[in-house]
Amino acid sequence: MIFEYPEGATPLDADEAQGLLLSHITSRRELDRCEHENIIEAEEWVFRRKPCDILTTTFIMALHKRMFGNVWRWAGKCRNSGKNIGDPARQIGTDLQNLCADCVIWIRYGIYPPDEIAVRFHHQLTVIHPFPNGNGRHARLMADTLLMYLLRRPRFTWGSDSLVNAGECRQQYINALRAADRHNYGQLLVFVRT
Repeated sequence: MIFEYPEGATPLDADEAQGLLLSHITSRRELDRCEHENIIEAEEWVFRRKPCDILTTTFIMALHKRMFGNVWRWAGKCRNSGKNIGDPARQIGTDLQNLCADCVIWIRYGIYPPDEIAVRFHHQLTVIHPFPNGNGRHARLMADTLLMYLLRRPRFTWGSDSLVNAGECRQQYINALRAADRHNYGQLLVFVRT
C-alpha cells in the first residue's frame, strides 16, 4: 500500500509501515476507516469511567494503544525514528514526564484558565510527537480527557469538522498549531471551541 499524507501529517518510515496488522487494507480510505473504528472504541473506554492517573506516561501510552492497537503493531510504543517534527526519539520519555508534571502544576495552582491548560497540554504533546503516527488524534483525545476529568469542562469541538483529511478545517488547525509554536495560543483557543 502506498500511503498518501495530507499536509502536516507525519509520514511513516518503511519499518513503521510494516507494522500494519490488517493485510486486507489497500487504500488510505480503508486505513482511515479502520483507525476511526478503533478510535471510537478507545473513546468509549476512556469516557465510560474516569481513568486513573491521566497525567502519566503510562496512561499516555495506554490511550494510544487503545486508539490504534487493532491496526498498528507499534501502537502505544514511542517511536524510534526521527520525524519531520517532534523531539529526538531518545528525549521522548523525559519530555512526556516533564509535560505531565508541568500540567499538574498548571492545574493545582490555576496558572492558566482550564481551556488554556488543555490547549497547552495538547500543543506540547504534538510538539513532542511521541508516536510513529496518530499524534494529533491522540493529543486531541488526551486534551478532551483532561478537560472532562481533571478540569471539569466539556470536550473541545476541534473546529466541528474532520481533521484527518485535507481541507479548510485541517488547515485552520495546522495554522493554529504553528501560531502556538510561536507561543501565540489565541488562534488555537478559538479553534478548539469553534
